[in-house]
Amino acid sequence: MQVDIGIFAHNEAHGIAAMVARLLAQDILADPAFSTRILVLANGCSDDTVAQVPRAGVEVVDLPEGGKSRTWNRFVHDLARADADVLVFVDADIEFCDAGAVRRLVQAMGSHWVINSQPVKDIVVRPEGLSVMDKIIAAAGGGLDDWKTAICGQLYAMPATVARRFHLPIGLPVEDGFLRAMVLTDALTGPEEFSRIGGAAEVFHIYASERSIGALIRHQVRIVIGSAVNFAGFGALTAVPKAARHAELARAAADAGWLGGALHQVLPRWPFGFVPGHFLTKRLARAAASPRDLLRPKRLLVTVLGFGFDLVVYCRAQWAMWRGTGVGHW
Repeated sequence: MQVDIGIFAHNEAHGIAAMVARLLAQDILADPAFSTRILVLANGCSDDTVAQVPRAGVEVVDLPEGGKSRTWNRFVHDLARADADVLVFVDADIEFCDAGAVRRLVQAMGSHWVINSQPVKDIVVRPEGLSVMDKIIAAAGGGLDDWKTAICGQLYAMPATVARRFHLPIGLPVEDGFLRAMVLTDALTGPEEFSRIGGAAEVFHIYASERSIGALIRHQVRIVIGSAVNFAGFGALTAVPKAARHAELARAAADAGWLGGALHQVLPRWPFGFVPGHFLTKRLARAAASPRDLLRPKRLLVTVLGFGFDLVVYCRAQWAMWRGTGVGHW
């Protein structure tokens, strides 16, 4: 089986050598059942990421233009081997659970179109010496989304033939959410098929948690804005006939102005403005679905604090988008 692994690296000079070392230690590279190739996708870097990459065992691609969706397109359609069986997408700043993580991720593919690794915060894996704020962040996280039915852009795999069915519009702030919708509906041409996305059992990766309220708010504002931008992209895609939607995605991947045009056509929208109201209320809706949980003081406190946090994020996202923050900002 031919497996191409793409490491998405934007200004990762401080950690790219360690990331490459972690990947080279994965046992899939020594397994004769696999022909594995590693590409470091240095995109839009203003530091010396490229110079810091060890050259043994990897290929380095220096892409002058940044943006994860643009880089995704380049990896899938231009840089991966034409006869690759599986593509693995890896962020440059994560750690693997063990040396067999990537191999088991690929082996778990089966009939799925996407197979995920479970994201785990470093403050959950290494809880020693945490501050009160760290403990609150650790307790509050991970409750809103099921990683087995979402796509976590930090580490996942796709059959190459499936990945090549899709293109991503340039400038997406949250490309994995957009890709999830495309996979579930085959580019909005049919109903959602949740069986297309799965999670690899006992495969997880570790990522650095935000450690302050300010950083957490900025991160979540990006997620909310990204979701609003995705909403605009979906609207532009559904405006064309179903038979033309894959071709429209390819056009969006070649036109840096496509997504901005889509955004200005549909947002702001009455009555919610730039950000749909369900981004503010989804935590409360989840709590209302399990009212008994609210009888537990800790869960009630987390829900109340979480709603307050969501309210701040919602208002800041509305303000940022009103000022023009959105497509291609991150």
